[in-house]
Amino acid sequence: MVHIGETIGMEVVERGDGRSVLRWDAPEAYGFPTSTGQVIHGGMVTTILDSAMGGACWSVLADDEVFLTADLRVEFYRSARPGVLTARGAVVKRTSRLVFCAAELFDADDRLLASSRCTQAVLPSDGHGGRPDPTKRGFDARG
Repeated sequence: MVHIGETIGMEVVERGDGRSVLRWDAPEAYGFPTSTGQVIHGGMVTTILDSAMGGACWSVLADDEVFLTADLRVEFYRSARPGVLTARGAVVKRTSRLVFCAAELFDADDRLLASSRCTQAVLPSDGHGGRPDPTKRGFDARG
């Protein structure tokens, strides 16, 4: 199974202790033209934010736990343009059954482009949301 990060070329910069930083050199092909230039599709902005929060969440789970996203919210402040984008995700709070996360997306000039929050439902790894074999993945979700 190929992870979305490998598919689009995201790079893990940092992951651990409830934090995750991802970098993506967003190509023009993932956007659309506007009168002010190419804009990266909002779904791709959401993808990198979601991935940063997911990486942060994985870093606080036990080996016998997995998670599924229960909700996801994104606020767009500025248009994301082709080029280097950095998402910084963090766990805000962990309970026995839920993990609350937040992330922010920045451009190469460190301007805030978007922010996101999500709630992750924690499940046992041997259940329906079972953990895949990490040796069979190109992009290591656990870091």
